Parts: sequence; structure tokens; C-alpha cells
Amino acid sequence: MSLGPAASIWFFLSAVILDLAAAMSSPSPPRTSRPRYMGFDFGTSGARLSVIERTGAESGGGRYEEVFASAVKYGRYDDAAGWIDAAVTLLGDAEAGGATGADVRRICVSGTSASCMLVDNVDGSVTRPPCMYDFDVVSHGEDVDVDGVRAMDRIDQHAPPAHTARARTGILAKLLRWHSAEPIGPREVLASQSDYIAAYLCGKLKKGPCGSRKTKFKVTSDWHNCLKGGYDVRALRWPEWVTECLASAGIDVRTLQEDVVSPGAPAGTVDSALAARFGLPPDVQIAAGTTDSNAAFFAAAAGGMEYGTGVTSLGSTLAIKMLSRTYVEDSTMGVYSHRFPVFGSGGSGGGDGEGAEESWLVGGASNVGCAVLRSESFSDNELVELSRDIDSKTDSPLRYYPLTKKGERFPIADSDKLPLLEPVPEKRSEYLHGILQGISDVECSGYEALAKLGADPPVKIVWTCGGGGKNDMWTSMRERRLQESQVGPISSYLKVRKAIMTEASYGAALLAA
Repeated sequence: MSLGPAASIWFFLSAVILDLAAAMSSPSPPRTSRPRYMGFDFGTSGARLSVIERTGAESGGGRYEEVFASAVKYGRYDDAAGWIDAAVTLLGDAEAGGATGADVRRICVSGTSASCMLVDNVDGSVTRPPCMYDFDVVSHGEDVDVDGVRAMDRIDQHAPPAHTARARTGILAKLLRWHSAEPIGPREVLASQSDYIAAYLCGKLKKGPCGSRKTKFKVTSDWHNCLKGGYDVRALRWPEWVTECLASAGIDVRTLQEDVVSPGAPAGTVDSALAARFGLPPDVQIAAGTTDSNAAFFAAAAGGMEYGTGVTSLGSTLAIKMLSRTYVEDSTMGVYSHRFPVFGSGGSGGGDGEGAEESWLVGGASNVGCAVLRSESFSDNELVELSRDIDSKTDSPLRYYPLTKKGERFPIADSDKLPLLEPVPEKRSEYLHGILQGISDVECSGYEALAKLGADPPVKIVWTCGGGGKNDMWTSMRERRLQESQVGPISSYLKVRKAIMTEASYGAALLAA
């Protein structure tokens, strides 16, 4: 049965009145001088929420303590509805744990790099399901994707040499492939994973009467999530070559995110119904997001973000970041630079990046990582026991490249790179030694690549986050091999340490602060 215009208006007004009533029925207690900030991270296997509280605020201090954390797994990492369910679950956990309330000021979301989708900018629905960070537009299945080949041919005609957006896993490639498969409609707009979740938190995805709305909404994004779409992080705009590339394919430039701001800059205000449901103040600000590896850097290096500080994330995949004075980029090596955001502004500055010293988070993300340990059936207990039998000062004769499947992103971009995990020795401890050494060598090659491209200064200290950072023997092995791989006097005092705070959700919360 269809609703008439009068009934539709009545249902819409009723929803508005209920939202207002919910917000007014539970008045917020007065705020204290210890503000709280929330950070979400959406990774490959699940989502995590951190709530941090400023300590020493009375004396103008800037230290933060994690006062609440919760995590939830989801079934598929590319299910947008699952992300929203996870966000709702985590907000419920925070409320139950007393971590919401009047002192929450801002919320920030991090997501996997180059994971994107198209959404309808009128009704908020997902029109093209997410293509995740590891989706190769040409060879994601058994057969070569013709639309992906067309997309890469078009990028080759327009993109500058060695540009980050030339990657087959990049956002621009995915956007062009979507259009080649089926023309992008006038209401479809691009959103990264964190853009989409932030839009939900702002209430932009809510539907009005009869499941639609009359006004369009804009997708607000950030420098970090737009980088692999071709966004110029030095000029802070979409460059002409990107708009010309889209125009040549018949794609409206308005498909791109219209508002691109500094990570951490204001992006909206929390939805009133969501605030009332979970005990949040109605004026909580939603901050522009970042990528998961950048958020992990902020968390791990929180104690000292100095030039030459590196962070290695040893999760399912390996990613390295280093704070550099110089911008470096080479898509053939999978190296790119993120513009470093301005911290400590509380959302009041850094929106356009003007007036701040240019600093760069340089690095890349490999497909090698700890996922191979699971694929080779190493249990947690086995990893602990076998690591005791490995001498971190002794090299393994095995020369592995421990991928779990074909294709590498960094420190060389090679979609045809094959795993190398042979020969397999009889002793499991020797096999583990070879695998851990192989992952360490990829890390060494990564920092070497940054130095060769001109990152300044070379890496001085490496903080480790992710599950791999818990293995002390491996940390010692990595430190030795990194020292041996570096050139010059800096190599003798290069240190590898386990980060105190390792979760990307904590880094996202810091960005919100």
C-alpha cells in the first residue's frame, strides 16, 4: 500500500519529533575538565573502539589515557552493513561501560586504505559494493577482468609517471572499472570505508519518508583516504589530470568527494537520534578520518613523533610508515607519502593545511605478513615454543618470500609476484625461522626503498605494532637485520622497540583530540 503525500509528511514529522523528544528526555550532565575522545578502527577482521581521556588538562598538559576499549568481529570484511552493525555494537558497549556521557567531545574513524564504494547521495544506499584495499582490478579472479584492463589503460594515458594512483589496487582504478562495467549514475558518489561510517555517524545515510529524501548530501573525506584516488596532497586539490581522466571516460567529476580536509578536521556533528540512543552529547563533532596504517602510526609513535621515527605494523600484512621532511613517491615500488596532519588543534585548525610546516608520512604496505603463519598452520602456542629455539643472531639459510597468494604491493608493486616458501625443512622451528626472516627482509627492503627515494632523515627508531610485535626474539632479529641493511653511522644505533600503544583505534582517538 502506498502512502499519500499528507501521510508521508506526517510520518516524517513524527520521526523528527521522536528524535527531539529522545534528545530532550535525558539531559546531559555538566561537562568536566577531562574531555574524552572516541576512535573507531575498521580492519580486515573486525572493528575496535577506543575512548581516551585527557590527563593533566588543568595544567595544559596533552597526555591521553585509554579509559575504555572494545572490539567486535564481522563476518566479511567487505560488508558495508556489517561495518554499521559493528559501529552500533561498539557504541552500545561504550555506553554500557560508562564511556559515553557528557565529556565526549569528538569521534574519528580509520579504515583500510583504498577500500571504497559508491553510494546514492539521496537515499544513502550502497550502489556498488565495497572494493577493498587488496582488490586488483585486473586479476582479482581466475580470468583477466576486461573492465579493469580498460581502467588501467585510461590511467596510463593521464597519470604522471610512477604516481600512486597508477596502482591496480588504487581507488581511481576501481572507480574507472565500475564505470566501464556499468556507467556511473548522477546520484552515485565515491566514499572510502571511513567516509561511509562517518557519514552514518552524522546521520547522512538516514532515509526520510517513503525511503528517500529531497536533498543531496556531500561526502566529506580526508587527505589520507583520497591519496590513492589521485588527490594532490601538496596542492590540496583534485589535479587536472584526474578530472580530465574522468571526463574522458564520461564520469562526472562530482562523483569524487567534494570536501577533502585534513584528517582530524571537522566533518559534521553526530546524528541526534544516535546521540540520544547511546548517551552522547548532541554537539559531539565527527572528525575527518584516516587510514588504518596511519592511525596505527599515530598510536605507536605517540610518545615522540620526530623525523626519522618509523612504525612497522606486523599484522596480517606488513606496513611501514616513517615521518619524513621530504615527500617521496614511486608507484613501481608501492611507495607513497601522506601529508602529516596537525595535531592538538581540537578540530579548530588544519582544515586546509595552510600555515603548517609540511611533514610527510612516507611508506607502503606489503602483502607479506603474519597471515602466512596461519596459512602454514602455526598455532599461538607453537609460535611461542618454537621461537625459543631460534637464535635471533643467526641467519637462516632459507630465502623465502612469504606471501599467502600471488601479488605484491610493496616494496615492489608486482601483481604477478608468487609466494616462495620452499624448500620446507623437517623441523618446524627452522621453517618458522625462515618465514620470520623472510618477513623481516621485506621490512628491511621497505626502509631501504624509502631512503633511496630521498626520505629524510633515514629511519632512526622503529616502533612495532600488531601481533608480531609481541615476539621478543623476532624483534631482536629485526633490529639486527635492519642495522645491517642501513648505510652510514645511523645504522649502529637504530633501535626496534615494541610500541606501548599499538591499536589503530587509539590513534584515531588521538586524531580526534
